[in-house]
Amino acid sequence: MKKDNTYYGVKEIARRANVSIATVDRVIHNRTGVSEKTKQKINDIIKELDYQPNILASRLASRKIITLAVLIPRVSDETDFWEAPLRGIDRAESEIKKYGIEVLHYFFDLNDKNSFEEQSRKIIGEDVQGVLLAPSFIEESKEFVKACNKKKIPLAFIDSDLPGHDNLCYIGPHLFQSGYVGAKLLTYRLKENHKVLVVNISKEIDNYNYVQIEKGFRAYFTDHNQPCEIIAAAIPDTDNLSVTNALTRILHEHENLEAIFVTNSRVFAVASFLKKSSRTDISLIGYDFLKENIHYLNEGLIDFLICHKPEEQGFRGLMALYQKLVLGTPVEKVHFMPIDIITKENHAFYQN
Repeated sequence: MKKDNTYYGVKEIARRANVSIATVDRVIHNRTGVSEKTKQKINDIIKELDYQPNILASRLASRKIITLAVLIPRVSDETDFWEAPLRGIDRAESEIKKYGIEVLHYFFDLNDKNSFEEQSRKIIGEDVQGVLLAPSFIEESKEFVKACNKKKIPLAFIDSDLPGHDNLCYIGPHLFQSGYVGAKLLTYRLKENHKVLVVNISKEIDNYNYVQIEKGFRAYFTDHNQPCEIIAAAIPDTDNLSVTNALTRILHEHENLEAIFVTNSRVFAVASFLKKSSRTDISLIGYDFLKENIHYLNEGLIDFLICHKPEEQGFRGLMALYQKLVLGTPVEKVHFMPIDIITKENHAFYQN
């Protein structure tokens, strides 16, 4: 009974302070990341309720290990995007491991769906109580989610969602709105006869992210009655030579292209091509705060980068599982991350 009262206390403190359970937990355990004003408000409520946290004591007394599995893409030579979510995951792990929580890491190759299936089978074969997943291969991810649901294993999604499939929560961008913002940014250099290219550089052509982002992109022009010819292209081979060949063909077929919108973090590959082709007349927008992208942003070849706080996604995803399995409290079903706009002028002050 005392354990239930403890959990209720945390929930009640969060309700009265109008903050998340995780924020209350940070204050209780004297961790950083909470403003002094909010910290004082929470401490005042704790004092008012005469609350005495005993989560750590009860977890240590139980001696039961909670095992969480993380399944995300590995960092590759093509993109180091997944370094950021992994930093967030590691940061969360360092905060919750004292509660008897073990985190197992599983990585798959974004260019090889077989590696995703292999790693997901390993997780199903382990005795895990929760999974942090970055859904990347749609059909394979759906099968993995079904297998977890069958074993009653809660899943937290980051970066991409799988609507209609049971999960604990989704923490990531509002993809449609992200594409919408991308279209608005793209218009600042467009002339009267708009012709733009939307390109997805990925092995997985039917990626849920790409579909939703493109829908949002097209919706902007429709909503604002701006006539625009949108050329959609998919480049499934992500090596430099394949990207170069594909873009050479596209620009040959569409000589008057004014702008290019890249739906993922491989915008640097397009920037490299435009530089070698001396096509600085084409505006370019893409995603993610990667060192390669920042390089071309500084050179003026990329106009804007759209970022969704990937490190925070990794941190919040693991903390959501902790909140469910240790605190025993409800988790917000959907948490949309900010849609940040990075330029040459402000990138030095940005934290990913």
